[in-house]
Amino acid sequence: MQAPIPIIRIFDEEKAKAFYVHYLGFTVDWEHRFEPTMPIYFQISQGNCLIHLSEHPGDCTPGAALRIAVADLVAFHQHLQSKDYSLANPSVVTQPWGFYEMNITDPFGNRMIFCQPIV
Repeated sequence: MQAPIPIIRIFDEEKAKAFYVHYLGFTVDWEHRFEPTMPIYFQISQGNCLIHLSEHPGDCTPGAALRIAVADLVAFHQHLQSKDYSLANPSVVTQPWGFYEMNITDPFGNRMIFCQPIV
């Protein structure tokens, strides 16, 4: 088996790309629509992290939470702070279970928990 690929519900392609691509730094790998007026389904990636984003209502529901491990959470946080994105202002917190974590909610109510173990 390989790692699962989560499907995240979105409602607006432009807002999704502003958040995931322009703000978080993911790359769009491919996109699919059955017709120009139909909902979009696409894959984004950054390193080994793959996520599918879907406007299709039957694929999933909003309100998901993903834990995404990063090698250097402080550097990633500083990179995000340098961006011009007014809809998020995350901070890094130290959790008692031995992780640094940074929570960011996308424009559709899905939560990304970026984490790094404390060594």
